[in-house]
Amino acid sequence: MPKSTRLIFIIMFSLLIFVSFDCVCYANAAEPPSILIIASNPPPDLEISVKTGDAYVKAEKVEKAMEKYYTFYSRHLRDVSDYVFKVTTGNDSYEIAIDKPGERYNQIYTLNLTDRTLTPGKLLSRSVLLILMRVILTLIIEGIVFWMFGFRNKDYWIAFLIINVITQGLLNIWINGFFPIQSYLILNLVAAEILIFIAEIKAFLMIIKTQRLRTVLYVLTANLMSLLAGGYIITVLPV
Repeated sequence: MPKSTRLIFIIMFSLLIFVSFDCVCYANAAEPPSILIIASNPPPDLEISVKTGDAYVKAEKVEKAMEKYYTFYSRHLRDVSDYVFKVTTGNDSYEIAIDKPGERYNQIYTLNLTDRTLTPGKLLSRSVLLILMRVILTLIIEGIVFWMFGFRNKDYWIAFLIINVITQGLLNIWINGFFPIQSYLILNLVAAEILIFIAEIKAFLMIIKTQRLRTVLYVLTANLMSLLAGGYIITVLPV
């Protein structure tokens, strides 16, 4: 088997382990939202309410960079029969009806302010943009560390890009599958970074035959920096 093929196989096999992990449920954790509505760059006064009988119950709001999340918990939906949401901004208001969600918790919808529609799930364009943003930021951080450790060889940099695009790309695709306000995402990120560290050690040592100790120290330092940066990024940027 060619070395390049073996390299890709090792990385993919290692990462498939954590990509296949499901989210862990924790006893006594806070109740997750039943419905979460994503609004991108909404007006500051935007409110979303759900109709309960003759009244409306306002959503709780969570701000995250350029997005705002409007969340409804089971207590808000206890008296809801028809899922009708009222969107209000300024002097304008309108209603949007949706089918009853199939699950009790963690149902995601995206609000299109232009078309005045609620679409189930996250938009593909949103997911692609956020994944690219996180991957590029990580490549910049780890690239600086790679340079500071004295790696200048062109072939090493090609290997750096290939390995990190694969590992960070898969990691961020996996992160994208989480609920936007997942409580335990940072713990999953730590577990994933450990597996990435193991995969990258094997991959880099196959490419860089000399300076093995420096290579190991680089991978350790880069992934530690990536973990710290990633932990901060997921608290600031939407998921």
